Amino acid sequence: MSVFNYQKDNDGIVTITMDMTGPVNAMNAEYSDAMGATLERLEAEQGLSGVIFASAKKTFFAGGDLKELLKVEPGSEAEYFAKIETEKGWLRRLEKLPVPVVAAINGAALGGGFEICLGCNHRIALNSPAVQIGLPEVTLGLLPGAGGVVRLTSLLGLEKALPLLLEGKKLKANKALSSGLVHELVDSDEQLLTRARSWILENKDNEEAAVQPWDRKGFKIPGGNLNSPAVAQAAQFAPYMLMQKTRGLLPAPERILETAVEAVKLDFDAALRVETRNFVSLVVSPEAKNMISAFFFQMNQVNGGANRPSQIAPTQVNKVGVIGAGMMGQGIANVSAMAGIEVVLKDVSLAAAEKGKSYTEKLLDKAIARGRADEAKKAAVLGLITATDQDEDLAGCDLIVEAVFEKVELKHQIIRDSESQLAAGGVWGSNTSTLPITRLAEACDKPENFIGIHFFSPVDKMPLVELICGEQTSDETLAKAFDYVRQIRKTPIVVNDHLGFFTSRTFGSQLFEAAQMVAEGLHPVRIDNLGKAIGMPVGPLTVHDEVSQQLTVQIDATQTAMGKRQTNAVERPEGIALLNQMVGELDRKGRHHGGGYFEYSDNGKALWQPLLERFHRPELSVSDQDIKDRLLFSSVIESLRCLEEGVLRSVADGNIGSILGIGAPVWTGGYLQFINTYGLQAFIDRCDELASLYGERFKAPAIVGEKLEAGQTFQ
Repeated sequence: MSVFNYQKDNDGIVTITMDMTGPVNAMNAEYSDAMGATLERLEAEQGLSGVIFASAKKTFFAGGDLKELLKVEPGSEAEYFAKIETEKGWLRRLEKLPVPVVAAINGAALGGGFEICLGCNHRIALNSPAVQIGLPEVTLGLLPGAGGVVRLTSLLGLEKALPLLLEGKKLKANKALSSGLVHELVDSDEQLLTRARSWILENKDNEEAAVQPWDRKGFKIPGGNLNSPAVAQAAQFAPYMLMQKTRGLLPAPERILETAVEAVKLDFDAALRVETRNFVSLVVSPEAKNMISAFFFQMNQVNGGANRPSQIAPTQVNKVGVIGAGMMGQGIANVSAMAGIEVVLKDVSLAAAEKGKSYTEKLLDKAIARGRADEAKKAAVLGLITATDQDEDLAGCDLIVEAVFEKVELKHQIIRDSESQLAAGGVWGSNTSTLPITRLAEACDKPENFIGIHFFSPVDKMPLVELICGEQTSDETLAKAFDYVRQIRKTPIVVNDHLGFFTSRTFGSQLFEAAQMVAEGLHPVRIDNLGKAIGMPVGPLTVHDEVSQQLTVQIDATQTAMGKRQTNAVERPEGIALLNQMVGELDRKGRHHGGGYFEYSDNGKALWQPLLERFHRPELSVSDQDIKDRLLFSSVIESLRCLEEGVLRSVADGNIGSILGIGAPVWTGGYLQFINTYGLQAFIDRCDELASLYGERFKAPAIVGEKLEAGQTFQ
């Protein structure tokens, strides 16, 4: 029996109900067999008056088989090109049928799923929150390869199609309707097929209903072709704007733009072949393999709870206490209340707590101004937050998160003052970025209920939370903390206790390496620019100004006093000395303290010239590639150490944590995935080169050689 259920009714309408093996419909070998056979049957069908494509799953169609895509290697391009052309031919045959074809979209139709819909003459979607429509392939380093770029450009025109394609937007049903991606909406599943049949019957005498717009005589692409001034301008300037955004590191947006422009210039079938060629070139690229591995497989692994104790039943936080209403605390209160959780926000004074609550009010006011919230939503969210200066108001909290200054004694005192307010079985979380969790838990009566919950700033925007298990943290506590992070719609990675954990330690290595290069005499602006050239959102020195050099020096001093300095600081003595000099002697403590490496004014930022005068050595000769690799490899090597030492519990946590938390370039797929496509032996060799020039800190950790010898990669 085919996974495409074929039923013909008395009106000659054939309904194809896709019900493939597994939880979703996808473009895999099973699809290939079913779609090919279905097209042959439809083309031979006598008395055919129309076709409906529907789904037996909760989603309409999920897209391509990404596991299969990862198996396609360089050297097999010609064979894969032929395969894709065959599969695209089915959709071309579908839209060439002499009868109207309708897509009845009951759930998400993304990627290949929406490409099937675009091959239909009419698209009807269920008006439901479960429906998402779009072509998000660019987020995985790919382009829509089953006709999506060419058909969407032909449907909407270049100017309207490019934002959807280049940003990989997923639209809700009503937005898909207003954007022209679907033709109409219905309110129930029952209406979906009924309306599809009605539309076919209404158009039985309308020959044009069975012809795609681009196949009609005299067809002109909406918005015009390249002779149109607006389209010509978009085609001319888009590459420059794209290069500014991607810095040439992400080939997928470039190939999408090229394909869309060709769709405007060439005839339809020629443009489809260009699309296939560009799609195949992306499939075999390291960038696509890295991004598919990270953003699909490993993201699902992390969010799916691979490191959550499976024996613990799901939990939910109903009331959370947040101690400290500063930048981090007010953000934690905000995301908790936005998730519908009752929040008690405590600070040393009621005024400070109320100020922290007002942060949520400001965010909601902005949302209202943008049409994303209303006054009722604002009142409901603010009603969930209680500002206080009294410990007693924390009574009955399922979870308390302290977000105060990074001082062990202060955190210990807060624990002693407030731990008793937790509900039975409640969890205490510390929003520390560096202090050892096991050490902080010493002040707890129940250290098994203590865990690190490391948020990133700004909390309302950053999607990652790092959960840190101390030596006594129980499985129940980890499970509850994990569930809370998912409840507030963030991604949790799980690590073990160590100075700096994973993210701060890895992030710090890059900042220390940048400081080391300034101390050696390299030009600071060159360092920053080359940091951006490898895909950092902003340069490492600019980032350090935002984080503040003072905080870095304070953390290093605290760790020194504890007798546990981070290795990445010890390995870069000149860089640490420079930071101490900047903070102690030169009063350059960071942007929010008056300036750091750069000066800041209403006119923007400029390099602080005394820095150049004191440290720059114009005669120093270091290649751009060495500077880029020193920045990138410093974080990669530190990630490897975290894996080797058991700080990271999985490769997936390392990759997702590095991208979502500390700005690892997306093209790498994360700092550990980067090694897989760079090549393990090539990585070891490059590390040896860097070590010979810049110090033993660049030696590849032993785990790389062990993986290489075993014939393994980092998975």
